[in-house]
Amino acid sequence: MGKGEESSMTEKIESIESGTPLPRPKDRSVGHLKRFWWIYFVIFVLLALIIVLPIIYVGYPHKAQKDVNNSELEITALSLTSPTSNSVVLQQVSTLHSNSSYNPQLDAFNASLFLQGTEPNIKPFAFVNIPSVHSTGATPVDFKQSLQLVDVDQFTDFAKLALSSEDFVFGINGRTGLHQSGLPKTTVTYNEFPKMKGLNGLKGFNITTFKISLTPNPDGSNLVGIVYVPNTSVMTLDLGNVTLRLSITGTPIGTALIPDLTLKPGNNTLDMRATTNTSVVLSKLGAFPSGLVPVDIVGSDCIYNGQHLTYYEEALKANPQQIGLNLTAAIASAGK
Repeated sequence: MGKGEESSMTEKIESIESGTPLPRPKDRSVGHLKRFWWIYFVIFVLLALIIVLPIIYVGYPHKAQKDVNNSELEITALSLTSPTSNSVVLQQVSTLHSNSSYNPQLDAFNASLFLQGTEPNIKPFAFVNIPSVHSTGATPVDFKQSLQLVDVDQFTDFAKLALSSEDFVFGINGRTGLHQSGLPKTTVTYNEFPKMKGLNGLKGFNITTFKISLTPNPDGSNLVGIVYVPNTSVMTLDLGNVTLRLSITGTPIGTALIPDLTLKPGNNTLDMRATTNTSVVLSKLGAFPSGLVPVDIVGSDCIYNGQHLTYYEEALKANPQQIGLNLTAAIASAGK
């Protein structure tokens, strides 16, 4: 018989002789737990931390960033007004769409506005302060502020893109704090490319009515008319006094002025006054027996409060127009 068996037998004999029953296995487990409960508690806490901390500090930030990435900003109105040579006043009406099951609070933050083609080393043309947002399924994001154009060349490219395109995108980038009830603040990167309707090259531009005078008006003009300018975008643009250069088959025939031009979404009907060289126009009419003359029109100057808006000037130059005008009939009527 081994020592262990002898000891067990001795305990049983002593128990029988003393009349004290041996502790059952269950009683021994309870006693063990009572004695060493703190060890099991520490183990439980450590296991809980091992599971929960990665969720809070790894899984939650990852989920937050993913939800931000999947959100979409819909711009329903955008105005660029009160321009100077290096600034504009931006007013934006937009909605932030999100399918997230959470409704976090995003802190206000400073964001870069840039063209998509400049990634990954973006070249901001301006910085905008995005207001704090409590994200729901569809959250309004509206603001108005003055923008300093930190890169006029980049903003010129933005103006060209908006004017020439049927649809276009631009970038909004920044970092901000995200708060979700019951969880610590995390930082996310907002990098969004809202898609907008452009001005589609001003297709449909036309001079709907005009009248030629053989005797110049007091301001020197000898042609007055109505210009139709369609704006298929949701943008309102203050362009100032816009000067257009007119030519026929490459030969300049004069200039036209559209004063105080604010281009609004939809159809714009505007007054125009032009100063033309009638003798040059007459010399060209013979090449067009029908009387319908193709007139090329190119924007040259945009002046607002005495300042040239070079970014709009370059955009208009990049989008020349050509329309047919019955100059023969107009000149004939002027002589009556």
